[in-house]
Amino acid sequence: MAWVYLIIAALFECGWAIGLKYTDGFTKIWPSIFTIVAMIVSFQFLSMAMKTIPVGTAYAIWTGIGTVGVAILGMVLFGESREIARILCITLIIVGVVGLKVFSGQHAG
Repeated sequence: MAWVYLIIAALFECGWAIGLKYTDGFTKIWPSIFTIVAMIVSFQFLSMAMKTIPVGTAYAIWTGIGTVGVAILGMVLFGESREIARILCITLIIVGVVGLKVFSGQHAG
């Protein structure tokens, strides 16, 4: 279950990172509430995952998934750059995240 928790944590990390854009400096109430709730959920699931996944692996995967997710959402939602070099760099992050999972020594569950 730890890996499932970690993926959930990372997805909520994407949610709160994108949510920050909509809070307008925490001056908009509903985006601010969504962002704060997403932060709490993300950190809760990350802490649950870290009970069995090594901290370095868990944190790197959490931030890696978050980075890739937010970069892709930035392209889709905000028209951010889709240059090939940027996409290649995002691909390298994905390769790193998969590598950490494969070589972590932890089994799924």
